Amino acid sequence: MTNAPRTAKGRETRQRILAAAEVVFARHGYHEASVTRITEHAGVGQGTFYLYFASKLDLFEALVDDLNRRVRRAMSEASRAAPNRIDAERAGFRAFFRFTAEHPALYRIVREAELVSPGALRLHYGRIVDGYIEGLRQAGDAGEIGDIDPTVAAWALMGVGEMIGMRWVLWPDGDTGDDSDPLASGTSEVPEEVFEQMMLFIGRALGRPEEPAREGEPQ
Repeated sequence: MTNAPRTAKGRETRQRILAAAEVVFARHGYHEASVTRITEHAGVGQGTFYLYFASKLDLFEALVDDLNRRVRRAMSEASRAAPNRIDAERAGFRAFFRFTAEHPALYRIVREAELVSPGALRLHYGRIVDGYIEGLRQAGDAGEIGDIDPTVAAWALMGVGEMIGMRWVLWPDGDTGDDSDPLASGTSEVPEEVFEQMMLFIGRALGRPEEPAREGEPQ
């Protein structure tokens, strides 16, 4: 990867190329998304492109990193003030679904990374899970959740969010045909009743187990 730009104008240009790449990669896929298409969408010359990125693959990996950083920041900022772990999950998931609605390309780009750049894919999920594990470990120590392996719980929770987001944010509800493709760019919201059912499921999965009744006490 090329060196980071040192000026505000350079950072703005680099970000404009990343924004264009997000659109073009999502629309055409990695293999059909040429540097020419990306630079035309960004409104920069190819010479400018190579000041910031060594290749199309370099740009793709930078985009995965950029999307990862932004979605983690959105979730972290939303959940930071939560009084407990369940409320933190609620705030974090709401932020994740908002980000997904605003950046539906996240799904296609991350999935393409499985073949285009497996290392970028693992880094994407690993960074999310690392923070998740620590938060769950702290919640367990504080007695806010039950006796559950934080690593397994982190991966499971990430899967819940990803699948719920795919079904209700990206898939236009009630449509059939091409528009129901999980890679389609939708801007829907998770219905409130779906969100609450998801949180009920998560709360029960993470919830602190009830203590067994003592001898002589009602069950």
